Formats: sequence, structure tokens, C-alpha cells
Amino acid sequence: MIKKQAGEVWKPISFPGWRQLRNRYAVSNQGRIASFKKNVLNDGKLLSGSLTTGYRTLNLHRADNKGTLYIHREMAKLFLKKPSPKHRYVVHKNHKKLDNKVKNLMWATLDQMIEHQQKSPAKKAYKVKQASRTSGLKLTASEVKKIKSVLANKKRKITIKRLAENYGVSEMTIYRIKSGENWAKVK
Repeated sequence: MIKKQAGEVWKPISFPGWRQLRNRYAVSNQGRIASFKKNVLNDGKLLSGSLTTGYRTLNLHRADNKGTLYIHREMAKLFLKKPSPKHRYVVHKNHKKLDNKVKNLMWATLDQMIEHQQKSPAKKAYKVKQASRTSGLKLTASEVKKIKSVLANKKRKITIKRLAENYGVSEMTIYRIKSGENWAKVK
């Protein structure tokens, strides 16, 4: 038996082409998943599901088929209107992959999803960490400053090949520093 939360609405998940499932399954607008025989509230059992790349999933198995359902996608299919066929992705507004409440989900296009991911606190923290990273790098920020000052000198006598040899890096690395592709934050 499942205790209903305030304002909670349950909707059954359909499995087109699948027959002979032992249980039926449903999701609620609060992000909960349940299996049941006849009535989700009377004989239902809450499921925690599994985690796949940080997302809550439900893994279903039968003799001739297996299926992994991403709960946030099922929630969006059942509770949210898809604005257009281009809106193929479901994003978590607050960037928390386990918060599958309907109010936290929205359909997005590929461009919207990429833009949303770039605003993620985890992505921002990663960028800061990468920018300040020093271990495992062949060059330090001070060496890059020196390289940039040599490259900026119009009357330089040293070739890019020689500069690369002096610092133990490839010529491509020097070209990338020059173009700003690498070490753009170092001035």
C-alpha cells in the first residue's frame, strides 16, 4: 500500500509491444515510481529503481527483451506537453538528476539542452578546476606568459620549432597557444 502525497497524481506507464509483464508500473507527478497489480495505491509497491549515469532508471526484463526506462523521460511523456518534434530531450531545471518532480522537468531541443548543461553548477566547477589545474601539464602559466610574449614580439628571431623544443612541447602546442585555442586565460 502506498501513502499518497498531497497533490500527487499517478499515471500508468505503457509498454507498447510488451505483453505478459508480471506487474504494471506507474509514475507520479512527485517523481515516485511504483509497481502494482490492480491499483497503484491499494496494492502498489514503491520502487527505488537503479542509477544509470546519475539518472534514476527502471530496468525491466523478460525472456526475449530487456528495457531500461529513464524515469525523467517517462515523467515528461506522461505529464508534459512536447512543444515540437524538435524537443526530444528532457532536462532537469535545477540540474539535479534525481529530482524527477514534474515541476523540475522540461522538454528541450538539442541547442537548449547544451546551453542548459553549460549552466550546470557541476560544469562550472569543472571549468574552474580545469583552468587552475597544474599537475600533469607540460607548461606552467608563467612559461606560457613567456611564450606569449615571445610570440607577440614582431622582431623575434626564434622559430616556433625552436620555441617548442626549448619548452619540450610540440609545434602544434605553440600554434594553439598563439591562436588562443590553448591557454586562452593566460595573458
